[in-house]
Amino acid sequence: MVTLKQKMRSLIDKGLMSKILIGIILLILIVVPIIRMLVYIDKESFENVFGSKLFVNNLINSLTSTAVATVISIVLGYLLAWAITRTDIKCKYLFTILITLPMLIPSISHGMGLIILFGNNGIITRLFGASNSIYGFWGVVIGSVLYSFPIAFIMIADILKYEDQSPYEAADVLGIPKIRQFTAITYPYIRKPMISVVFAVFTMIVTDYGVPLSVGGKFKTLPVMLYEEAVGQLNYSVGSVIGLVLLVPAIAAFLFDLFNKDKGNASYVQRSYHTKTKWRDPLGYTVVSVCSLMVILVVFSFVIQAFAKSYPRDLSFTLEHFENTFSKKGGKFLVNSILIALFTSVFGVALATTTAYLTARMQSKSSRLLHLMAIVSLAIPGLVLGLAYVIVFKKSFFYGTIAILVLVNTVHFFASPYLMIYNAFGKLNENLEEVGQILGISRPRIIFNVILPQSKYTLIEMFSYFFVNCMMTISAVSFLATSANRPISLLINQFETYNMMECAAVVALLILVINMLMKAIVYLIKKVGSKYVDKKSI
Repeated sequence: MVTLKQKMRSLIDKGLMSKILIGIILLILIVVPIIRMLVYIDKESFENVFGSKLFVNNLINSLTSTAVATVISIVLGYLLAWAITRTDIKCKYLFTILITLPMLIPSISHGMGLIILFGNNGIITRLFGASNSIYGFWGVVIGSVLYSFPIAFIMIADILKYEDQSPYEAADVLGIPKIRQFTAITYPYIRKPMISVVFAVFTMIVTDYGVPLSVGGKFKTLPVMLYEEAVGQLNYSVGSVIGLVLLVPAIAAFLFDLFNKDKGNASYVQRSYHTKTKWRDPLGYTVVSVCSLMVILVVFSFVIQAFAKSYPRDLSFTLEHFENTFSKKGGKFLVNSILIALFTSVFGVALATTTAYLTARMQSKSSRLLHLMAIVSLAIPGLVLGLAYVIVFKKSFFYGTIAILVLVNTVHFFASPYLMIYNAFGKLNENLEEVGQILGISRPRIIFNVILPQSKYTLIEMFSYFFVNCMMTISAVSFLATSANRPISLLINQFETYNMMECAAVVALLILVINMLMKAIVYLIKKVGSKYVDKKSI
């Protein structure tokens, strides 16, 4: 007969107390702020927002621009993923780096890049004598595409690279046309995963305020309205109502992804796709070259603005704009950003790894609830999270410090690194701890001597993910930043407001260079590590 003491020991063995502790931390950091924000909404603000023509116009603007940008990003992402995974073009790694460069700079930088290129005094405007304004609907759409298509590319490439060639070979033998092969083989394979991609890209664009704030002009969107109400006018009640609206697409995407278990036909063999036609590689080169050129032009525009003495009158080389940026506390804010990114990376990796171990390696009914809490931050846009933190922590002792920015960034970017290490832990032998217990080896020794070393590259990627996103984010931190803890990314909007485009370009370049250095360090660590393992195995 099982005694109460034995039952308690069984529960403790499954890490119940640890799960409760982590659950309380996630509850305080994620759930409580959102609930508090929703409670902050009053009837008057609710009626004023939904009865306002401005809100309706901004809602229509958000939906139309987001829908168009999402379609373009998905099509572009699919073509790029096809070119990288289905062709034999050279320099795929280099093209992949160029295509994903936009992920290393704030979204507002893409709008700024468009202004430098296509504004009234823009590089391309002057070169071709164009007269159309970049501000407005199409400026927002193009900027949003630049901001989001790398994400679409990565997600779609991850889908396509696991598709098997065998069904296509059989179809070729049977003389089935390519269009029919797409509808009968490719479409069923990618249909459900692609819906997740569409939701992810749509949510990413509809909740972004950086691009519309930069190039929207009079074309306002809901995130800009939320930013102006909460940050500009400190009207948190109206901001909370708008935040509630922005939660809808994010929650819809989260729920769909949560219940969308079928990611394609699992019976497909993981063998690469290599059916070759005359037009395949030339088309692949065309697609990746055009997109790479788009990215290079944006980065090149930052370089010209940052190093030219006075564009367009004097293009001589100068470092004056760097000096000017640092004289306006750019150096202090850069240090803030690096400290925030480092602290967030360390704390985020530790919290995500601990949580993932409890959910993946100590499974029980409580693990499912903890897992759900860990991934729920995927459904919370950064703007909404930042507003919620203002409402909850405004009178706390650490408001206005770097600590609160570390916390909000940890929550904002927590879910993806958590899923990385959760999947990594799930792939390890599930009997490691039991074998260790039989041999008299404690669980902590198994964790630190076996499990973590086998997951070291995932941990490095997690650190990089937190760091890069903290350096470039402008969403949640915009509500919580003060003159003491402000990250450098928020200077871009400030410099644009005062028409100091050269200084804004300097900030964008600094963020890009630091994030590229972080990616290079991760790459070198993994490369050196893999060579060491190969030599050791020999």
